[in-house]
Amino acid sequence: MKIALAQIRPKLSPNNLDKHVEFIKKSSADLIVFPELSMNGYKIKDALLEDAFEEDFFRNLSFDKDVVFGAAIKDKGKIFNSAIYVGDVFFRYDKVHLPTYGVFEEGRFFFRGSGFKSFETKFGKTSIFICEDVFSGDAMEFISKEKPDLNIVISASPAREFKNNGLLIEEQWNAILKNIAILSGGYVAFCNRVGFEDGLGFWGKSKIVNPKGEIEKEAKYFDEDLIECELNHKLTLTQKYFLRKGE
Repeated sequence: MKIALAQIRPKLSPNNLDKHVEFIKKSSADLIVFPELSMNGYKIKDALLEDAFEEDFFRNLSFDKDVVFGAAIKDKGKIFNSAIYVGDVFFRYDKVHLPTYGVFEEGRFFFRGSGFKSFETKFGKTSIFICEDVFSGDAMEFISKEKPDLNIVISASPAREFKNNGLLIEEQWNAILKNIAILSGGYVAFCNRVGFEDGLGFWGKSKIVNPKGEIEKEAKYFDEDLIECELNHKLTLTQKYFLRKGE
């Protein structure tokens, strides 16, 4: 089974579907993953009231492969920062940890999701997380307990703290993503966006981490990119065996 990461530069509007379709057509993968809020742009603020989508809009979409993307979703008078899985199954996950510090204002505009969940896909047990979620201890506890075969992490992470050989934020992300892979014995698909919005520059460098905690594929810094990776089912089974032996 092959997975793709579409590291795109969304517009700050609800008119990003064509960009998604463009990348979906380019990919030969069984699943393609897009970044956080890829259907709306990140710094939408008060425009949420008119730009958020109804879930049924996405339930009516169909593609020739499974697709994960980020969108602002209206639900019973509340708006959520959501990830949508469209394919053999339909699944929606609402972001649990909403950062409201420094340049982040999500807690002012979104409602908090009800919790982490796993669901079955053609890739096995699958879980989706959105950016800040995986910086929390409860997410790591969930991953350690559930041990998903595939951990999808979509993000709109802005660049900060440049270093001679890269970014401090990327070093932090690498440590977290490798930890997720080792705790779960499964693959990690991290899709981060690029582009600029309201003074924020997003760094990209989306990546796929294998169950041993090794980075197998990486996208470019600061530019749109599409990367693909064949997942090794035998490697997942082996790592899960080692996890069971260690319990």
